[in-house]
Amino acid sequence: MGKRQSRPWIVPDELWSLIEPLLPEPPPKQVKGRRRGVPNRQALCCILFVLPTGIQWEHLRAELGFGSGMTCRRRLTA
Repeated sequence: MGKRQSRPWIVPDELWSLIEPLLPEPPPKQVKGRRRGVPNRQALCCILFVLPTGIQWEHLRAELGFGSGMTCRRRLTA
């Protein structure tokens, strides 16, 4: 077994290279507006942080570096 990661929600490059091709492309925008704010990898890290910790999506602090918790929640449920 490998060394245990101190932050298991961080997705290593090797794993990301396997996951990224499996993610669907975002749907085309119907109206011009803001671009997608949270990259897919960052959203995945957010989801991997929230699920085992049980923190509520709306209480996820921006200082953790994941972006909006509600955005990550929408990505998970979409």
